[in-house]
Amino acid sequence: MFALPFLLSSLAISPAAPSDPPTGGETILLWKDKAPLATTESKFDKPLLTLFKAEKPNGAAVVICPGGGYGFLATDHEGKQVAEYFNKIGIHAFVLQNRIVQKDRPGPLLMAPLLDVNRAIRTVRAKADEFKIDPKRIGLMGFSAGGHLASSGGTHFDEGIKGSDATDKLSSRPDFLILAYPVITMEAGVTHGGSKSNLLGKEPDPKLVEFFSSEKQVTKDTPPTFIFHTDEDTGVLPENAVRFYLALKKVKVPAEMHIYAKGKHGVGLGRDPAWTGGNTYVEGWPDLLTAWLKGRTVLN
Repeated sequence: MFALPFLLSSLAISPAAPSDPPTGGETILLWKDKAPLATTESKFDKPLLTLFKAEKPNGAAVVICPGGGYGFLATDHEGKQVAEYFNKIGIHAFVLQNRIVQKDRPGPLLMAPLLDVNRAIRTVRAKADEFKIDPKRIGLMGFSAGGHLASSGGTHFDEGIKGSDATDKLSSRPDFLILAYPVITMEAGVTHGGSKSNLLGKEPDPKLVEFFSSEKQVTKDTPPTFIFHTDEDTGVLPENAVRFYLALKKVKVPAEMHIYAKGKHGVGLGRDPAWTGGNTYVEGWPDLLTAWLKGRTVLN
């Protein structure tokens, strides 16, 4: 569980600069005033959500964490495109712009992104009545380094804290997790080096390494989880996904994992040739996710 006393090279899948919030949605600042642990006035120190509404909502919602090694945010193919997929199956989607390392927002980030994702879940829960969301069907999804952030949010949560507003008093626990080719561990040899450096610094305290190695933080209260990865992924080794899956099984948390034989890192939904290189091998994985969501009664 998340403990307040503990507060005391990006992925080479795109040459793109850090993205602004995806277009087409309503933006929601996570904190109206300065965010906790903000160190600059940079826009990258002002976390927010971008809401994409389903035309025929079924009451479920999901917060999406794009990847980018904690150094940029892939808010199109791991953000907007994913939100539109969820909208088609009746789920409101909130794309998270969490804090990342930039020239005007230097690292390491340490606890700041975790605070962002915890607050994101609380914020969606606080707006449940406004958007007709079932507060017990709010999920968390992440890609690559965003998968690390999502797995952190699924292992370091609480039932409410004493904060400056009513939102902080709400639970930050997601009701389900979806992890796509996620960074999970911070252990050398398996982790993604750029993500680890941006988050924890060049020579992090071993206690930080353990705290942010999500496979070591799984408990029986970790949400049911769907995991997708590919065997050909050299950007983030599939062993990350395997470690989290085995940790879930050890404590009997419901889990489903699919590791495709083919597919490079960063394929998103597996249907955009710009990111798959025209490889259609993985294009069916969102259908497996939809089936899992039905089985979990998320798609009532």
